Amino acid sequence: MGDVIPFKKKSLKEKHKGKSLCKNGLHKWVVDKHQPFDVKTGKLITVYRCSRCNASKTKSH
Repeated sequence: MGDVIPFKKKSLKEKHKGKSLCKNGLHKWVVDKHQPFDVKTGKLITVYRCSRCNASKTKSH
């Protein structure tokens, strides 16, 4: 028989950690390198992803 893992509910502090800055538009943008080429337009794009809330924005070159 396997080990029993106790499931613990996240506290509100842990659940909403770092999201108050993103709600006010202060995202922490990091370059996401998984999709460097847009197939429809045939251009190079840069995909930025917020490291806190996982929102994304794109910039075409």
